[in-house]
Amino acid sequence: MQAKTRLEAALEAATAAAEIQRHYYQANVDVTIKEDRTPVTVADLESEAAIRSILSGAFPDDGFFGEESGASDMDADHVWLVDPLDGTKSFVRGYPFFSVQIALMHAGCIEVGVSNAPVFGEVAHAVRGEGAFIDGQRVHVSDIASLEDAALSTGNTHSMAGTAQWRMLGKIVEQVARIRGYGDFYHYHLLAAGRIDAVIESDVNILDIAALSLIVTEAGGTFTDLSGAPVALDTSTVLAANPALHATLLPLLGN
Repeated sequence: MQAKTRLEAALEAATAAAEIQRHYYQANVDVTIKEDRTPVTVADLESEAAIRSILSGAFPDDGFFGEESGASDMDADHVWLVDPLDGTKSFVRGYPFFSVQIALMHAGCIEVGVSNAPVFGEVAHAVRGEGAFIDGQRVHVSDIASLEDAALSTGNTHSMAGTAQWRMLGKIVEQVARIRGYGDFYHYHLLAAGRIDAVIESDVNILDIAALSLIVTEAGGTFTDLSGAPVALDTSTVLAANPALHATLLPLLGN
């Protein structure tokens, strides 16, 4: 019951943030560059404020780690992990690959995940042990087992360039049936729904992928970093796929 109540609050918070983002989308908002050289807009800030107000109002004892406001009460039993506008670069350039990401961590595990794509009008969610859903319909990863038949999507691969893994990725690209670069939330929604078969990313952080990792896992997928380690607060890379392809891809990446 507690997870269900928190899911309901997360869905409410994500809806509020999505409404803010639709209001500002393609409105030529001012962009500020943060110290880490990433952009932030009024849409990011208002979205996080709305999310935090709803979640902290409902669960005042929970911790909160937000992209814009930082971390507080990280020792709490439950901690919300929030990227209020994941894909700000897409947002400011006027294309629709951005989303609201809200996850709940308990005892080091992601227990609730919500991914709301405002322009797509698509909402994915999951609660640990209860399956994954997109727009209320249960979804499952594909059963494609061979690279020759697989569709692979890549994103944020900058940190792989010039490394041995980059060359290994090239060999994988040679083998798969189709290569795409959907990026951000979108390729994880496609993966969970069985519409593509694997995702490889680097240069991510936990706020980008916490909710999505649970959604993919609850859809029957395997979601790790590129070394095969489980998702944690310091995760910065992703190998996500249906179980058969993950088992094939992991050693090809040098593991």
